[in-house]
Order: sequence, then C-alpha cells, then structure tokens
Amino acid sequence: MQGSSPLPSPSTPTSRPRLFGTNGVRGVWGQTLTADLVIDLTYSLATHYGKGPLVVGYDGRKSSPAVSRLVRSALNSAGLDVADAGLVPTPCLQYAAKRLGYSGGIMVTASHNPPEYNGIKPAAADGVELAREDELKVEDIYYSRKFAMIDGHGRQYADENVIPSYMDKVLSLVDADRIRQRRFTVAMDTGNGAQAVCAPLIAQRLGCKVIVVNGQIDGDFPGRGSEPTPDNLGVLAETVRSGRADFGVAFDGDGDRSIFCDDRGNMYWGDKTGSLLVRHLLAARHAGAQIVCPVNTSMVLSMVAQESGLQVIHTKVGSVEVSREMVRRRAPLGLEENGGFMYGPLNEVRDGSMTTALVLDMLSSPAGGESFSALAEKLPKTYQHKGKFSCASREVVERVVQACIEHGTPKKIETMDGAKIWIDDETWLMVRPSGTEPLIRMYAESTDKSLLDSKVDEYSRLVRSKMS
Repeated sequence: MQGSSPLPSPSTPTSRPRLFGTNGVRGVWGQTLTADLVIDLTYSLATHYGKGPLVVGYDGRKSSPAVSRLVRSALNSAGLDVADAGLVPTPCLQYAAKRLGYSGGIMVTASHNPPEYNGIKPAAADGVELAREDELKVEDIYYSRKFAMIDGHGRQYADENVIPSYMDKVLSLVDADRIRQRRFTVAMDTGNGAQAVCAPLIAQRLGCKVIVVNGQIDGDFPGRGSEPTPDNLGVLAETVRSGRADFGVAFDGDGDRSIFCDDRGNMYWGDKTGSLLVRHLLAARHAGAQIVCPVNTSMVLSMVAQESGLQVIHTKVGSVEVSREMVRRRAPLGLEENGGFMYGPLNEVRDGSMTTALVLDMLSSPAGGESFSALAEKLPKTYQHKGKFSCASREVVERVVQACIEHGTPKKIETMDGAKIWIDDETWLMVRPSGTEPLIRMYAESTDKSLLDSKVDEYSRLVRSKMS
C-alpha cells in the first residue's frame, strides 16, 4: 500500500488491492484509514489470532488514543481479552507480546509518516511483525468477512508493567556497571515521539547525563518532523557540540529507528552505525554470528563482516523481511540503512532504545573504548547517495525499473527488490518502489566519489525521462 493510495473497503471487487504495506496498514485517519476499516481489520486480526489475551499500545499521534480504543473495543466484542499498554514505543509493545504472556500484539502507529496518518502494526506471539504470508491470510479474512466471534465479551485491563519490564531486560543485555563508570553525556532528540517515555530513562539508569531535544510528546511533530534524517538533525548536532556530549541519537515517531551522530556532530546512516555495532558485538559476545540486512545496505557492513570471515545475508527491503529471516536463522544481528538495528537476544525487531544501550556498551568496552568519531574513522570509506522521485502509478515504477535494467553495460544486476546495478565491484546503484509512499527510491554507493556522482546523474536523468 503506498501512503497516499485509498485503502479498500470490504466491498472492493475482485482486484483486491493489498491492505498491508512495508510495515503494517497505514492511511490518512478519517479518509483512507476509516473507523469502519479499523474495526473490520481488527475483527480480521482477532480471527487470525484465534485467542487472547492481546496487548495493544499506541504512539503519540493525536488520533492514536481514539484508534486504540476502537481496536480494543473490537477485540473485546470479538470475545478476546485485551491489555491496554498505553502510550509506548513500538519495541516495548513487541517485547510485551513476546515476553509477557500474550498471544500477540497490535501497535497503533504510522511510524515516520506525516501527522495526518495513522496505522495498525500487528505483532505475532513471538513479538515480531506478522510474516508476509500471515498478512495475506488476514487480508483473506478481511475481504471474505468470515470473522470468528467467540461467545461472550472479552475483558479489558491496563498493563502498567510493559515499559518497566522492557527497560529491565535492555539493561540486562549490556554491561551496565561498566557503562555507569564512564558517566557518558548523551544528547537525545526524541522527535516529539513515543521514545520520550522510555529512551531517556534507560540512559539515566545507565548513569548518563541526558540532554533531551524535542522531548514533549506532540502528534504534530513540530520539532523536526517524525522521520529523523541527517538533513533535519542540525539541532541535535549542535546540542552534541555545545553540550560536549559523547554522541547524539534521534528517534522516529514510534521509536523503533534511531539515527546517531558522533561526538563531533557528524551524522551517520543506520548501516554505518550498525557496522560499528556489528564489529563490536562480533568481537565481544557474538563471534561467528549470522548478520541479516536488506539488499540496499552499505558495502561497509559486508567489509566489516569479512574481517571475521563472515558474509551477510541479504533480504528484500523492509524490516519484516529482515526480522523474519533472523527468526528463521536464529541470527542475533540485523539492521537497515534507515536506522533500524535489531538485536535478537532481546527481540528480532528494530529498537531505538536497545540500539542506544548497545552504543553505550560499545563506547565503554575495553577493546573498543574510544570516542564515537575515532571508531567511525576506522570503518572502510565509501560514499553514498539516497534520493527519491515522486511517482504516479505502479506501471510507471515498473517502466522505470525495467529501463534501468536495460541501460548501459553494468558488471551485474540483482533483481531481488527492484534493480541493484553493479557498475564494478565497488560501485552500485539501486532503484525500487517505496512500500509506504508514492515514490521511487534511489540508493547508490562507491569507493570513488566522482564515479558515484556521475552514475547518480546518469541514472537520475534516465528515471526522469521514463516518468514523463
């Protein structure tokens, strides 16, 4: 489902467009995500789960409390018991689904989408988002309207242990005493989002001085928008420099993704920070571990893995693909370039707070206890580009991708997800449709900046010509 496409009603004819996008079901609240759709989708999920109790949480969007009440009421009327976790980051809700005796969970969130959006993100009993095949089963129930109703009415209660139990588990997975001895200073941009209720508290329990930016929860995301990118984190970088912080971290609207900057205020995409963490964790406690990431991940991660004689496992783009592959392989380490780091010993999902704790663990470790900037300078050097093009239809996307495949004489082409075009062994460019917005995304990387710039310009002109 692309972000601006109307969500279907149960009466939609045989075309049956997808309900689920890259991460759950999203739409503009009251327009493409209506109360009727939320109720029927919740009945479909209740039928899929088959039994309770389920745990429901929500992010800081202004529509989220109302959507959460709809979801909980529909689950109750379907006969299932439901716990209200309240306002929590998505990783906390997913942890509760996995560890606190629930049959699954539902998070009300539209993640990084603009304020007018909201959505439904279901988690299975293992705490990970539903597998793609299970999403299709839920859609089958939705369209056929074969809702299973259990006799009676489910009960509803509050679970106030979700965040405390989650924080205790995070602290148990790092060397908390060693971190406390270092008395780090951390700048945190919680982005007016859900991590404001969790991440600063974890850092404080680890003995850190925490400087919070955009710490007031506000569903309009007035500080810098709901998605952290290196381009909109200038205030965080300046806070790091002026506050002499050891690093800075910014979270997205529901708190599962995190973008870091070093002690000098330099920003890093998730695959660069993730490569640092992988290097640390392979050396410290996960020697020989499997590493899972999408096909658009930086070559730097593969270079770091090769230092330990390992190869990364690539998936399609999307956290569900990475998470489910981690579960299948029992792999402890996974990551995405957009700031999603996944640590299996807690849960195979993106988690901004867990990632922040792991960065503190890395900076305090005897083996790698240097500054963030010093550690980053030891990574292999590459140059990256990320761009996007507004797109009118799926047909245009397919035409653009095919044109890129047929263009020039590249070394090789991978078509796992869109087209990843290898110009040579150390230069690649990728085009693919966004799963959440009406966009074509372009990624590129090279060890040669002039070659990178040339190829980005060449393929950008090609994309624009095929879109007109």
